[in-house]
Amino acid sequence: MRTVVPIAVLLVLSLNAGPVCAVSSGDNVPSQESIDALEARASQAQPREQCFLYAQLVQQMTELSIRQYTAGDVTRATGLLKQIQRVAQKIHLSLAGNDKRLKNAELLLGRTAFRLNEMLQSSSMEDRPLVEQTLAQVTDAKNAAMMQVFRK
Repeated sequence: MRTVVPIAVLLVLSLNAGPVCAVSSGDNVPSQESIDALEARASQAQPREQCFLYAQLVQQMTELSIRQYTAGDVTRATGLLKQIQRVAQKIHLSLAGNDKRLKNAELLLGRTAFRLNEMLQSSSMEDRPLVEQTLAQVTDAKNAAMMQVFRK
């Protein structure tokens, strides 16, 4: 009887933890305000922290763009894709040999490129060129960050 009670408690707790995780993972799409705040923080950050912050910015902008595209707001999604291209250029310019969390930035850019590739597969023919250009920019930034990691 003593072993049945802790097992039952553990079972009840584990059943309750599952739905909480499932709900929280789908709600991680950032707002435009959080993106603006991160962009301001990245532009004012120390040079060795900028690469990772810009990678976070690209990732958040991509998630918001995908959400807007699936919601049918193609105009806003397109505007975000153009912003992503500009930020990806900033990643190239901010790369330095002494970057903090450079490997984390490279991994984040890889996941972002994967998400953009998913967006490319579901986009319409008229939207594909912009998504392809954005994917190419993010992939180039990821490759540049990876090359910096290997130079260390």
